Amino acid sequence: MQIVELKKGIYWVGAIDWNVRDFHGYSTPFGTTYNAYLILDERNVLVDTVKAPFYLEMLGRISEIIDPSKIEIVVSNHVEADHSGSLPQIVEKIGNPIVITSERGKKGLEKYYQRSMNFKTVKTGDTLSIGHRTLTFVEAPMLHWPDSMFTYVNEDRVLLPNDAFGQHFASSQRFEDEVGDEVMRHAAKYYANILWPLAPLILKKVDEVVKMGIPIDMIGPSHGLIWRRDPSRIIQAYVEWSRGRMGRKILVIYDTMWGSTESMAKAILKGLIEEGAEARLLHLRSNHRSDIIAEMLEAKGILLGSPTLNNGMFPTMGDFLTYLRGLKPKGKVFGLFGSHGWGGGAVKEMRKILEQERFEIWEKGLEIQYLPDSEELKIALQFGKEFAHKVLNA
Repeated sequence: MQIVELKKGIYWVGAIDWNVRDFHGYSTPFGTTYNAYLILDERNVLVDTVKAPFYLEMLGRISEIIDPSKIEIVVSNHVEADHSGSLPQIVEKIGNPIVITSERGKKGLEKYYQRSMNFKTVKTGDTLSIGHRTLTFVEAPMLHWPDSMFTYVNEDRVLLPNDAFGQHFASSQRFEDEVGDEVMRHAAKYYANILWPLAPLILKKVDEVVKMGIPIDMIGPSHGLIWRRDPSRIIQAYVEWSRGRMGRKILVIYDTMWGSTESMAKAILKGLIEEGAEARLLHLRSNHRSDIIAEMLEAKGILLGSPTLNNGMFPTMGDFLTYLRGLKPKGKVFGLFGSHGWGGGAVKEMRKILEQERFEIWEKGLEIQYLPDSEELKIALQFGKEFAHKVLNA
C-alpha cells in the first residue's frame, strides 16, 4: 500500500484487519481497521497504536516514513487493547518516549501492561508544542471508556478522536470520499452498537468542542475511514442520532419454533404497512443482533415476538434483550406478542425485562395458543394496525 498522507507531515500508519468477523458481539462482515497516526515535526509524535497482532504492520508503515527511534512522543487516546495493544512493543522499540494520556488512561495502561512508562498526563485544554504544530487535548470520559480523550492538531485542523466517528470497515481506501455514501451505513451501525447509550454525553461533548472554537477540516477516527470531504456531516449525524431522530419505521423482531409466531409476525407486519408504517420483519436467527440494533436507531416502534419455551422466552430473544438492555435506547415504544402451547410465559418474561429498563411498553400484548387460525390472524393484523396508530400518531 502506498504511504497515506492526511495533510503534509501527518500520516496514517495503522493496520487493516480484513478477516475479523466478530468484535465483542458486534458482527463485522467487512472487517475493520486499527488506525494510528504519525505526525512529523521538530518532535515526532505517534497518536495511538494498533491491536498487538498487527504491530509489525504498523511498524512497517512507520519505517517507510521515518526511523521509529526518532519518535519522541506517543499519545494514547484510549486504553482498550485494539488501540493500545502495541504500545509496550513500540515503546520498547523507540526507547523511552513520552507517553501522553489522561489520568485514567495512565492508571488503565499501568494495570493492563504491568510496566512503567514515561507517562505525562493531560486534561481538557492542555496543549503541547511539537515545533510548527500544537496539539490540544480534550478529555472525553465515557466516549466510550472513562479514560478516552481526543487529540487535535491545531494548525492542520485535524481531530483524532479515537473511538468516536468510526466504522468497522476494512478497505483499500483510507478516506470516506473514496467510498461514497455507503460509509454512513457503517457509521450508523457503529454508533448504534457502541455509542448509543452515551447519547447525552455525546451532545454535551459536541457542544463543548463547539464552544472551544475548534475548526475541523478532517477527522481521523480509530476505526474505518478518515473523514475529509465534509467532516461536519458525521458530527451532525451523531447529533441527530443522539437526539433520537426517528421516521415512520417500525420493526417486527421475532423468532419462531414451529411457525406460529412467524405467522403472527407476518400478519402484524401487514397491519403496520396498511396503517402507513415503514415496516421491517427481522428474524433473530437470520439477522445478527448488531444489524438489528442498527435498524433500531431510527425506528419509532419495536414489536418483539417469541414462542414460549420452558415457560419463558425463546433463547435467541433472551440473547437479544440482554444485548439491547446494555445499549439503553431511548424514545422507542415496545409492543409484545407470542405463541405458546399448553402454557404461556414468553410475553410475560419479555415485559419483565423491558420494565426493568424502564422502556415504554404498549399495555396491549397479544398471545395465541398453537397455530393461529384465520380469525386469530385477523386479530394479529388489527394488533399491528393499532400499534402503528399509537406510535405514528404519538
